[in-house]
Amino acid sequence: MKQRLLISMISAVTLASTLTACGTPSRNTVGTGAGAVLGGAAGHAISGGSTLGTIGGAAVGGVVGNQISK
Repeated sequence: MKQRLLISMISAVTLASTLTACGTPSRNTVGTGAGAVLGGAAGHAISGGSTLGTIGGAAVGGVVGNQISK
């Protein structure tokens, strides 16, 4: 289970850094990336390590982070 968590966290960080690597990140971009990472971690924890839960959490977290950072 810890291995799945580690893989999910690395994937979320990689995705967030990929999204923010294109130029100087704006506050909105950073908020979206941070929300996606935190949402992915929360989705993973809540769903018991489900891939779908992790991806869903990252998607919801990205939207929430985007809206909060506006």
